[in-house]
Amino acid sequence: EVQLVGSGGGLVQAGGSLRVSCAASGFTVADFAIGWFRQAPGREREGLLCIGSDFNSAYYTNSVKGRFTISRDNAKNSVYLQMNNLEPEDSAVYYCAAFQPTTEDCSGSNYIPYWGQGTQVTVSS
Repeated sequence: EVQLVGSGGGLVQAGGSLRVSCAASGFTVADFAIGWFRQAPGREREGLLCIGSDFNSAYYTNSVKGRFTISRDNAKNSVYLQMNNLEPEDSAVYYCAAFQPTTEDCSGSNYIPYWGQGTQVTVSS
């Protein structure tokens, strides 16, 4: 069974940090680009950043540049999102996803076949 399991979310004060993880099973994460997305109540899902199988990363949005970074550990079949200097506006459910990119970097895709179940991040002011 193919699964992406997100973990590590929680409650943090503004200015704090969190690392959320995405562990894959049933497929090899090294063969895919992995992206992180988020969705806040009443808002559309937003793409944040991604990492390709070549370990190069790309940002979908400028709102997290300089604060969020993505990394992967192929030996653990996992990908991580490090979030620093969190703001209340970062509160959302965070999802990881695996896909085959259509661009040389990981930013383009036509179809995302695998999604994690989401992990809640809440930033208090």
